[in-house]
Amino acid sequence: MQGSDGYLDNMTDFEEAWILTRTRFCDAVKDLNQDQLNWRIHPDTLTCGESAMHVAGAECRFTYDLLGQKPNGMDARIYEAAASGVVNDDPFPFSSDEITSELVLQALGRGLELVQPLISNPDEHRKTEIVSILGPTVNGTGVFARLAYHAGYHQGQVHLLKTAPGFPKN
Repeated sequence: MQGSDGYLDNMTDFEEAWILTRTRFCDAVKDLNQDQLNWRIHPDTLTCGESAMHVAGAECRFTYDLLGQKPNGMDARIYEAAASGVVNDDPFPFSSDEITSELVLQALGRGLELVQPLISNPDEHRKTEIVSILGPTVNGTGVFARLAYHAGYHQGQVHLLKTAPGFPKN
C-alpha cells in the first residue's frame, strides 16, 4: 500500500533511501547523449557515464560479494566498474566509445535487478561480512547503508558536471 508520502508502506528504511537517491541519480543521467555522458571536466574526474557505470558496478559488486558469488560476462565488467579507475589506478573497464545511453540504462537496470531482492529483505544478509570497495570489512547492514547513500553522492557529481562551463549542450 502506498503511504501519504508516495512510498510503499512495506519498504525497508534502506530500500526507501536507496530508491530515492537512485531515482534521482537515474533521472540525472537518463537523457544524456554520448558526448554528454563522456565529457570530462578534467583528467582526474569521472564522467557522467563513468559515474553511472560505477554506481551500477557498486550495486553489482556488493550483491555478488554478499551472496559469495563470482560474476561473469557483462556482470563481471560492471562489477569491475565499482573500483577500477575509481578507487585504484587500473583502467576504467569501459571505454568512452562503449559508454552510451543504452549501456548506462542496461547497467543501471542490472544493478536494480540485483540489489532489489536483497535491500527489500535485508535481514538475511545483515551479518554477512565482506571487504568493501574502499577496503574495510563491513557487514550487510553497512552494505545497505552504503547503497542507500551511494547514488545520491554521485548525483551531486553529475549535477556539478552538467552545470559546469563547457558541458556539451543537446
